[in-house]
Amino acid sequence: MSVYVGIDVAKRQHRIAVLDGSGAPLQKPFSVTNDIEGMNRLLETLLPWSDAIEIGLEATGHYWLALFEHLTRADYTVHVLNPLQVHAYQRSGIRKRKNDSIDAVWIADFIRIGGARHTSDPTVMPIYMQLRQLSRFRFSLVEQIGDAKRRILSLLDRVFPEYENLFSSVFLISSRQLLAEAVTAQEFADFDLDELTRILKTASRGRLGRAKAEHLQQVAKKSIGVTFLADASRIQMGCLVAQLDFLTQQVDEIDAALAKLIDTLPNQYLTTIPGIGPVTAASILGEIGDIQRFDTLKQLVAYAGIDPAVYQSGQFEARQTRMSKRGSPYLRHALWMAATVARMYDPELRAYYQKRRSEGKAHGTVTGALCRKLLARIIVILRDQRPYEPR
Repeated sequence: MSVYVGIDVAKRQHRIAVLDGSGAPLQKPFSVTNDIEGMNRLLETLLPWSDAIEIGLEATGHYWLALFEHLTRADYTVHVLNPLQVHAYQRSGIRKRKNDSIDAVWIADFIRIGGARHTSDPTVMPIYMQLRQLSRFRFSLVEQIGDAKRRILSLLDRVFPEYENLFSSVFLISSRQLLAEAVTAQEFADFDLDELTRILKTASRGRLGRAKAEHLQQVAKKSIGVTFLADASRIQMGCLVAQLDFLTQQVDEIDAALAKLIDTLPNQYLTTIPGIGPVTAASILGEIGDIQRFDTLKQLVAYAGIDPAVYQSGQFEARQTRMSKRGSPYLRHALWMAATVARMYDPELRAYYQKRRSEGKAHGTVTGALCRKLLARIIVILRDQRPYEPR
């Protein structure tokens, strides 16, 4: 006899419903606490049907993770469901009541009718989850780096607006070393020339020297930067430069950890695609997870949110459409970065980009098309578990 268990996941306790193959309840819905005692009680309750059980639970926040780990360790088949899928199935029913018990019944019934067609390999899924968590954390750090850089530029724009044009990037090591010593134009103008030369030469490993130091001081003496903000600006700049250095170091550490995690995945060939390195591959794999969750490329494109949003009313249908952006923003960002690099190194994608641009298509529109082309390659490589082979 097949048995289907639906679990409505919550922070403090989970609600469980058990159905047989016809959809009839095998016992009254019950609750277990979200701790080790509750987990043990759940396993004891399921024991009589252990040989024929399928379990479904929604990916609600992070509260399902511990439950998933305990159930898969006990060798149960666990379907992790998208709450939107279950909600859509629930709306198709006649009864519109909602409580935790009924939600658990709907989840059990959803897997009973075959709504969950595939279950991820429990040995690989934890790696996907780690990739997702680290990649998303890395994304937040990169955003903080961007914020720190914008603050530095805004600060310089007040006290030494000409500084930004003195280096190819304000955030080069040599420039950051200088900003740790002086901030306002007046401070640079009064800086000891020999010491300024030494700092530049050391930080740039000999590429910059006295000529650069003299030019910097000449510009500083003509600057219209505000001088009365010197003390506050020096404190702010010191904090921001230190923050930038620290965040950059953290990103490097996460990059190394992601590369190690990628190596533990069997038959991982995403990095054979031009434009996709270990960090981008980690983000893509973390967001996609098991590729068997997606039956078609269209589903994967929609999940990434790079499908066109269609505007139609009556006989009118818009000709100019934009990305729906309804899917994973992290996957979409990773694909966008990969497409940007791929069009520089992949002859096929570069030719496609240049052709569509010559036809008058916008950069964003063509890059979105490149993202879809990359997804077409990704879905084949992940399903066939083979390296990418250029045409």
